[in-house]
Amino acid sequence: MKKKALLILSFITLVFFSCNDDGDDSEFADYLVARPLVMSKTEFTNSIDVVSPLPIDESGKIYAYQDYIFINDKYKGVHVIDNSNPESPLKISFIKIAGNVDISIKDNYLYADSITDLIVLDISDIDNIQIVNRMENVLRDNVIFPSEAQIFEWADIDYENELIVGWETVTERRRIEDVVQPDIFFDDVATTNESSGDTGQGGSLARFKIVDDYLYAVDSHQINVFEISDLENPKDLEDVFAGFDIETIFNRGEHLFLGSMQGMYIYDISAPATPTFVSEFQHGTACDPVVVDENYAYVTLRGGNFCGATESGLYIIDITTIESPELMVIYPMDEPYGLGVKDNKLFVCDGASGLKVYDKSDIPDLEQLNHFKDIVTFDVIPLENQLLMVGDEVLYQYEYLNDNIRLISSLNLN
Repeated sequence: MKKKALLILSFITLVFFSCNDDGDDSEFADYLVARPLVMSKTEFTNSIDVVSPLPIDESGKIYAYQDYIFINDKYKGVHVIDNSNPESPLKISFIKIAGNVDISIKDNYLYADSITDLIVLDISDIDNIQIVNRMENVLRDNVIFPSEAQIFEWADIDYENELIVGWETVTERRRIEDVVQPDIFFDDVATTNESSGDTGQGGSLARFKIVDDYLYAVDSHQINVFEISDLENPKDLEDVFAGFDIETIFNRGEHLFLGSMQGMYIYDISAPATPTFVSEFQHGTACDPVVVDENYAYVTLRGGNFCGATESGLYIIDITTIESPELMVIYPMDEPYGLGVKDNKLFVCDGASGLKVYDKSDIPDLEQLNHFKDIVTFDVIPLENQLLMVGDEVLYQYEYLNDNIRLISSLNLN
């Protein structure tokens, strides 16, 4: 009996000292660590391909065109989904594009970024997608960093022969005093007005936007302008400097609205080849998409990590006088990402806090109509007949009702 008691005491003592070998647990914390995904330059040049459907690794931005939905798989390419029956969407293919995070489509031509290259694909036959053009180094500062990461670890990279095409992020426990926060600026990189031609629709986190015969692609500090009247052969026009930390782009009429970590910038595109600055609305540093209706801009600010110290919230800005935007009200949020507007409804993706639906008919007072709590949300596209939303590797579709919305389908992308 004494031997048994002694063994138990010895085991407890061993566990106690083993757990404290590395010091007090309060000295440690969990961090999101980002490491670069590396590819040879030869492999990168030949990386575009169309293959059978694959499980999604990390769902990114969403885009709708005709009866199809395109969902970005961060840094890897685009999943193609047949949505001719919204109650039963079907995955049909995956377009492999190394370093891809954004697309835009007009008249069956799909434009995609591949790090600094602009790729043009003919999707007129969705079962036989063709590469028709690759414009090298026209998106010169299109380098995307994961804004949610807290630690960056750079592997040994042969820059003569290799490229960073993206990032993988994992949660790791580290000693707090050993963690050095890097000083890096990030790109994170909305419903829209109609353009001439058959143009698709992206979400509020989009950095590509087609307006008539022009494609506007924002990077961290510039508007890259392309004239696309010849859809297969875009003309690379002069870039327009627009500030720093630009993340998203939205169009209403003759204006572009740029969301940045510093504020919202408004540009006039009545002369479409040369966007000109109109005004700005400054806010505290935070990750920032924006959508717009007739009189108001709706901006979600996400604080924390490298998005900045600003408290998260929904900002409603009066743009009746476009030269002088004015803050109307701030609604607290938890971790907002994308948002969208449709008629009198405002949809906000509040991260792990779910999808929030508001009646915006009485600004500045919002009335909450729905709150779908048990889902992780990233971005939305309010279409004419249904709402598309992506989050946590799931595609959700809702139908509009008079005072709320109803889920009609969900598609697991894994």
